[in-house]
Amino acid sequence: MYKLKKADAYIEKNKVSSKELPEFHVAPQIGWINDPNGFSYYNGKAHLFYQFHPYGKEWGPMHWGHCVSSDLIKWEYCPVALAPDMDYDVDGCFSGSAIATDKGHMLVYTGVSHEEINGERQEFQNQCIALGDGKSYKKIEKNPVITGNMMPENFSREHFRDPKVWKEDDGYYLVAGNKTSDGKPHVVLFYSENMYDWKYVSVLAEDNTGKYGTMWECPDFFELDKRHVLIASPQDMCADEEFHNGNNSVYFIGDYDRKQHKFNYDEVYALDDGIDFYAPQTTLTPDGRRVMIGWMQSWDSNIRPVTQKWSCMMTIPRELTFADGRIVQSPVREIAEYYTDDVYYKGQKVHEKTGFQGINGRMLDMTVEIADGDFDEFKICFAENERFRSWLIYNNVKKELEINRLYSGMNRDTIGVRKVRLRYPKESLKLRFILDKYSAEIFINDGSQVLSMTYYTPLDADGISFECDGDTVIDIEKHGIFVR
Repeated sequence: MYKLKKADAYIEKNKVSSKELPEFHVAPQIGWINDPNGFSYYNGKAHLFYQFHPYGKEWGPMHWGHCVSSDLIKWEYCPVALAPDMDYDVDGCFSGSAIATDKGHMLVYTGVSHEEINGERQEFQNQCIALGDGKSYKKIEKNPVITGNMMPENFSREHFRDPKVWKEDDGYYLVAGNKTSDGKPHVVLFYSENMYDWKYVSVLAEDNTGKYGTMWECPDFFELDKRHVLIASPQDMCADEEFHNGNNSVYFIGDYDRKQHKFNYDEVYALDDGIDFYAPQTTLTPDGRRVMIGWMQSWDSNIRPVTQKWSCMMTIPRELTFADGRIVQSPVREIAEYYTDDVYYKGQKVHEKTGFQGINGRMLDMTVEIADGDFDEFKICFAENERFRSWLIYNNVKKELEINRLYSGMNRDTIGVRKVRLRYPKESLKLRFILDKYSAEIFINDGSQVLSMTYYTPLDADGISFECDGDTVIDIEKHGIFVR
């Protein structure tokens, strides 16, 4: 308990003003966050935990931060839920999930420790449980409940993490990321009747192609519209027409053989084509929606200003559905409860750079639809003033989308541009922008494609402009957003 109290006291003393944080995206009050954890419902509220290092602006010994919400938009910070204070997690309480049980709200996480073996320091990752009431949590005495020694001998003990748990009629199931001794990534499956006593079942899914990275982090397995989906975040991928270089977040679509406990997938797609997106996790809402939230950051491209006392943020929660055999993402519908200052334009001609009265701001939900036009490139700038700007360009010839933050005020030699093809073109192009101070999430054609990007432009740069190298006609619908 000492480390929990120490973390809470430090946060209370050092936390930044809420005005410095995003308006409706989860971010740390101080320090660093990464993966969303334990995204679940308990006692009528949505709970979101997250990887958290309160004492520094970079990744460090992992705690679990905690916040709750009644509507997935307005979040309330809670005391730190987990701290690395036991032998089995002394080097970090890594990512995991949560589930409501008749015993309480159970957190399942990866405990990390090291041992000196034959003169070498070796890392061990095992799965552990904490039980709580939605406010405070206590690790059980039996931890760790799943160890690497339960798996076949050639499975890694060092890369065995990020458990995601769910309940079926016969008990509880859990998947975790792992890899073989020869470097092949896979997801392993475990079973328990009671959440305390677990056994290894099978390799749920694996990569036999060599295309999908070196380790599948943060797996999530669920049914959506009568198909099964496995979400994972592969490390160290090479780019192709679908995926970018480095760490990706992907989803596999296929069928689940329950007798063999094997997921046979036939399609693999990118979840987000932007610069900043990783380690997403889903939950099922009480009204039956599958909702996903992700870490809006890239491991290789953190552009946070040096003077800023907090690092990283989450995406807006997104509703997942299927359309034309692929996942479609939409901001949770509750966002509409916070709309202010509605502005509408219909049939507006755009040629040279132009703006429209009332179309500006850094916290908004704006949809721009290109209804008609003869042009090669169409450009929307945002977070703009005379010095700074970010933008999205649609190349009508190449059918290509570009997001660009090179002039957003960042001063590091890091990723500033990403170009991707428009995967699912329609008669018109619809672009929905969710802006929240330091981020843009752009939903293309009703969420068939998403581009997420962070930037830390001064907040007085709040202009939005439109530009076309030919002629086009657009419709605009803009809603300001105010939450606090």
